[in-house]
Amino acid sequence: NLFDADAAWRLVHDLGDQPAVAIIKHANPCGVSVHDDLAVAYERAFACDPRSAFGGIVALNRVVDAATVAAIEAAAQADVIIAPGYAEGVVERLIAKRKNTRLLEAMPPAVPDLALRTWSDGFLLQQQHHFAAQPTDWSVVTRRQPTDAELADAALAWRLCSYVTSNAIVLVRDGTAWGIGAGQQNRVESGMLAAGKADGRARGGACASDAFYPFRDGVDAAADA
Repeated sequence: NLFDADAAWRLVHDLGDQPAVAIIKHANPCGVSVHDDLAVAYERAFACDPRSAFGGIVALNRVVDAATVAAIEAAAQADVIIAPGYAEGVVERLIAKRKNTRLLEAMPPAVPDLALRTWSDGFLLQQQHHFAAQPTDWSVVTRRQPTDAELADAALAWRLCSYVTSNAIVLVRDGTAWGIGAGQQNRVESGMLAAGKADGRARGGACASDAFYPFRDGVDAAADA
C-alpha cells in the first residue's frame, strides 16, 4: 500500500492542471481520468476497470468535495484514498461508509532527480523518467494530422505508459484510460487485455505503447480497438 500510494500520488500530479483521479492496484494503474469536474473524473476512473479498482489506492489532485464523496460512496471499497484535502463533513462520511479505508492528506510530491534500483550485489543509479519532448515537438508521419482531441488523448496515453509495467499498452479517449494492458511477456497480449477492458469505449481515441511494435499484429489489434 505504501508503494502503490506513492505511485498513485506521483501519477495524479503528473497529469496536468485539470482535476484528475488515478487508481492503482498492485503497482499498475487500473483507472485514470482527467475532467473539469472531479466527481466525473472519479466516476470515469472507476468505470475503467471496476473489478480491479476494488481494494485499490485512489489518488485525487483536488480537495474531495461532497459530489466526489458521493461518487466514492457509490463505488467499491478502496484501501487508501489520498488527496490534498477534504471538504467539511467529507471525512466523517467516508469513515461512516468506508470504515476500513485509510484516508491520507498530503502535499504535492517532490520529483527526485535520480532513481535507484538494486540487485543482488550492486545498484543502478539513473536519471528519473521524464518527458523531454512535448506534443508540440512530436513528428506526425501520417498523411492525416491528428485533431486536437486525438493529440491530447495520445499525450495522456503516452504519459500513462511510464507508470504501467512493461509491456504496456494504453487506450485513451476523451481524457479517460478505458483500456490498460500491463506486464505481459509480449506486446500483442497486452494490447488484447487493453482492448478487452476498453470494450469499444476507446474508439476514436488514441493508443500508446511503451516500446515499438515489432510486427504489425499489435498495430492491427490497436486499430481494431
